[in-house]
Amino acid sequence: MISSNDFRPGVTIVLDGSVWRVVEFLHVKPGKGSAFVRTKLKNVQSGSVVERTFRAGETVPQANLEKSTMQHTYKDAEEFVFMDMETYEESRLNANQIGDRVKYLKDGMEVNVVRWGDQVLEVELPNSVVLEIVQTDPGVRGDTATGGTKPAVVETGATVMVPLFISQGERIRIDTRNDTYLGRE
Repeated sequence: MISSNDFRPGVTIVLDGSVWRVVEFLHVKPGKGSAFVRTKLKNVQSGSVVERTFRAGETVPQANLEKSTMQHTYKDAEEFVFMDMETYEESRLNANQIGDRVKYLKDGMEVNVVRWGDQVLEVELPNSVVLEIVQTDPGVRGDTATGGTKPAVVETGATVMVPLFISQGERIRIDTRNDTYLGRE
């Protein structure tokens, strides 16, 4: 159990049978009446955000999340196979469990898998990955670094907007959090 006075961004709690992460909190002590904690909570499974108010000192169950480092070994039909780096056990996850960042997942990549009991909540990829461009329009003489962007398809199948001077076969660094080009590798 955790007290509402101990809420901080990133703390996970269990409400109504699902896991919620505290995004924002504000401890309010009005001049009249008892203090309360106003929070903004994000559902870890669905991504929905709600605002909820707790009495000061109210206790709620804390979600004990288990994070393990796993390596993506290969894709088998519609399932992605991961190997636990400590126990060498295999786990199979589908694209829904991994989320929308599955488009940057490639063989041999190490990720953090967050579990709550037996349920996989999320798969955390590195903040940036280096991938090779397999298809993009050729650059034109006179293209500059500030001249604009064009779409490029990388080796995992994801499409990223890159500067005009980038050509096919180059390796680029991509921010997986917001799908942006960071630079050449």
